[in-house]
Amino acid sequence: MKNKGQSLSMLIVAMSLATAWAIRGQFGHEQGAAWAGAIGGLAIVMVSNRKDWYNKMVLVALASAIGWGAGGMISYGVVVGYGRADNFINAFYGLSMLFVIGALFGLLGGGLVGLVLDSTKKNKVKWGLLMTEMVAGGLLGYFFLVEQIGFKMTPPRSEAWAIILGAGLAMLWYMAREKRNSAIRVAIFSALGGGFGFAFGNFLHVIGNVMEIPFNMWNVMEYSIGFFGGLGMAYGVFSSKWPLEETMPKKWVNRAALFIIIVFIPLIIYRESLTYEYFIKRLGEVLHLDSVATLSTTFVAIVLVLMSFILFWKFKNGNYVKKDVMIFFFTYLGVYILMSYMVTGLFAGNTSLNHHLYILNFVLIFVLSRKERPAMFETVSELVNAKKWFVYLIMILIFIALLAVIAINTHDELGGAHNRFPVN
Repeated sequence: MKNKGQSLSMLIVAMSLATAWAIRGQFGHEQGAAWAGAIGGLAIVMVSNRKDWYNKMVLVALASAIGWGAGGMISYGVVVGYGRADNFINAFYGLSMLFVIGALFGLLGGGLVGLVLDSTKKNKVKWGLLMTEMVAGGLLGYFFLVEQIGFKMTPPRSEAWAIILGAGLAMLWYMAREKRNSAIRVAIFSALGGGFGFAFGNFLHVIGNVMEIPFNMWNVMEYSIGFFGGLGMAYGVFSSKWPLEETMPKKWVNRAALFIIIVFIPLIIYRESLTYEYFIKRLGEVLHLDSVATLSTTFVAIVLVLMSFILFWKFKNGNYVKKDVMIFFFTYLGVYILMSYMVTGLFAGNTSLNHHLYILNFVLIFVLSRKERPAMFETVSELVNAKKWFVYLIMILIFIALLAVIAINTHDELGGAHNRFPVN
């Protein structure tokens, strides 16, 4: 059972991942999704009020970054175009495949978070074995689905979704063998939330374009997958039974995880999206382009170095309390928002409404998170109810079909629309 406080705790996680995922749209790919995923993981720990989880905050953030970030290799631009089709079969295919893609993001993201929470000194997750099985599962999934059977979701784009599907199924198989039911629950609820959020977000994207709403509707779609994916992950965590962790992570493990989150991921984002050459290409013809690009990339480098140095110096030794989690979370999210402003040309005078809404979300999350409230449900469960989850899946697919019907009756041919299947 849950009360108002628990609902608000889930809302905080949903808003956190939604905001970060919307920001991720400025960077894309695995590195952008990884930064966003880490923020979602930190939000879980921040509102959980589980003191034994505070020392795990860096590991949870890393697991969430890897899980949500891995899905960043999936190409979905063409699939979004299918959702913009003016006929039911292609629109439904587009929305339902976006459900699959969003579900794959959530499956790995939520699943790895659940495994970190379920891993204790007395019952450790065999991470080496798990990663080996997931890599093998990913390769086998791609080989059989794409190379052998020839099922292609996004031709002529990359079919990397099959790799993530194979890895996710291998992860679930490991969880089932090890009887880690709570982790399975988080993986499934995250998958259902992320899948629904992506499909529903594309529907909003289409409707917004049809109504000619003067807003970045692509960003609305990104916010939607983050919101519902975060909501599903939070529900899975807070409604499940978890063991008590009485020990701290080893210092070298904590420091290695911290390095990846605050140094490696930002470094990749800097290299791919924040260099001088990138600013020159992105900003186009603006006044004093060379000076603006130089100033922008220098400022970004200084901010990222300062963030990395301060966070590593403060959190390298572990033994955290809730205040530490909040400092880490709001610093990491705040810098990500700043990077979003910078990549779109803040020093060239370029700003947009969606960026200001990131700040509004930041403020709302801060206000809501300052008050102590229960996050864990009064009644928690380890029950794996496959039949119930299958019913949820069918209900979501029926709702997606309804969205497809509504969408195709609001427009004729839209720009960027694609047909996966021929229509008369």
